[in-house]
Amino acid sequence: MTVRIGKHEIGPEHPPFVIAEMSGNHNGDLGRALAIVDAIGESGAQAVKLQTYRPGTITIDADGPAFRIGDTHSLWGGENLYRLYERAHTPWEWHEELFARAREHGLEIFSSPFDPTAVELLESLDAPAYKIASSEIVDLPLIELCARTGKPLIISTGMASVAEVDAAVRTARAAGNDQLVVLGCTASYPASPAESNLRGLPVLAGVTGTLVGLSDHTPGIGAPLAAVALGAVAIEKHVTLKRDDGGVDSEFSLEPPELAALVTESKRAWEALGRAVIGPRESEKEGLRFRRSLYVVADVVAGERVTRENVRSIRPAGGLAPGDIDVVLGRTFTQDAAKGTALTWDLI
Repeated sequence: MTVRIGKHEIGPEHPPFVIAEMSGNHNGDLGRALAIVDAIGESGAQAVKLQTYRPGTITIDADGPAFRIGDTHSLWGGENLYRLYERAHTPWEWHEELFARAREHGLEIFSSPFDPTAVELLESLDAPAYKIASSEIVDLPLIELCARTGKPLIISTGMASVAEVDAAVRTARAAGNDQLVVLGCTASYPASPAESNLRGLPVLAGVTGTLVGLSDHTPGIGAPLAAVALGAVAIEKHVTLKRDDGGVDSEFSLEPPELAALVTESKRAWEALGRAVIGPRESEKEGLRFRRSLYVVADVVAGERVTRENVRSIRPAGGLAPGDIDVVLGRTFTQDAAKGTALTWDLI
């Protein structure tokens, strides 16, 4: 099973597809946004992802408890939704330039749309895929609209029940689209590694019948590497130029050297999975020659008894197994043997 996004095949037989999420880390500065794309291009990641919405398309300019984030939230406590999205959104007039810059680097670039007008914009830019954000997994009309474009869908499952994940996948398939990657996700910002529940990834694959990956908001790269071992074929991480610069998502974002490390180490983790076999590897053949075996370690003559002084377990291989030492001790040599002769049954 594979999914193709642009020139990249995504699936168990390919290195993990690393998606670098810009989100609001541009801090309202197009120059910074372009610099983030440049850094992603230099990291070796395969894709850059945006979020496409306007404050007025994702919420309304209203206040009150329903329109404010809870005071206990570690990053955005007490913030008004509309004001937060004003700071975090990527202006639509930036998209064309960001798409062009990403493509100069050979990156795939796509986005999470949050309403039909965002899909219209992204279609005009020939986005190669769509990402369904965790909060939008219940917006089945949006999923259907994205699915009907014929582009692959990457669906995050933060906060979702099994029934909601199933409904999203069924909606995409009913629209004629089976190019799906479903991402395990903990939709808290930042997320605790203890809440990642990565052992659920094989369960998610079984429930959906899709490829699976991880959208990760934990610090560092440990969780994504563990996810690769559990079948993740795609990894999404937020990226910034420097966490100390601030920004709505900076606290749980990777800096460019960390992103490069994720690309390198996730590929190594994937390579290390190998095949479900036990036994000598091709690269170990030379090493097999230098296992211990029983050797004559002092010149002997026919009729002499085998003792611990004239036969020992040493390197290299070629003689009887070390475990045969108690079987051969006390027997007699049938012929002369020089020091350094591998002990074989015909010698005793």
